[in-house]
Amino acid sequence: MRITLMRHGEPQLAKGGWIAPMQMGEWIDLYNQSLIKDNGIPAECAMAALSASTIVASTAPRACSSARALGDLPFMQEAMFTEAGLPFALWRAPWLPPAAWAAIFRLLWLFGYARGADSLTLSRRRARIAAERLVALAASGPVLLVGHGIMNRLIGKELQALGWLARNRQGSRYWSMGVYEL
Repeated sequence: MRITLMRHGEPQLAKGGWIAPMQMGEWIDLYNQSLIKDNGIPAECAMAALSASTIVASTAPRACSSARALGDLPFMQEAMFTEAGLPFALWRAPWLPPAAWAAIFRLLWLFGYARGADSLTLSRRRARIAAERLVALAASGPVLLVGHGIMNRLIGKELQALGWLARNRQGSRYWSMGVYEL
């Protein structure tokens, strides 16, 4: 049995100027609504899609547009696979690029800060449910999940806790994949 966790393609999101932390809520909304850029799909991703019996994607537009980009293959959408939310703060300063704030707030989230997002504990619980769903789907053949960086890592850890072997670790790049086998 095999489960492949694939991160979505690169989102179409303008790299704006510097923003205050309180503007991150708006930036996160734009990120969550973005589709992916049309800048090519790695061949191994297309092969993973063709070899899957079941393809499932998160309901986020960037994940669904990534699943569509893999070819004219049917896929299911399920909200449990959406990315672990990114918190933000209501501070007026300092101003930094959105990518810097995203990294800072993700790090703070790992240490328990979750304003505007589910906590790490809740995200881990959702990852456990998602892993169990993927295991159930894998009973019918290889499964491909088109999901997100952090949530895929959390799901991968849960798959390992369920006895699945990680054949490779998913990277942090767009279109990166982690493969788990039982």
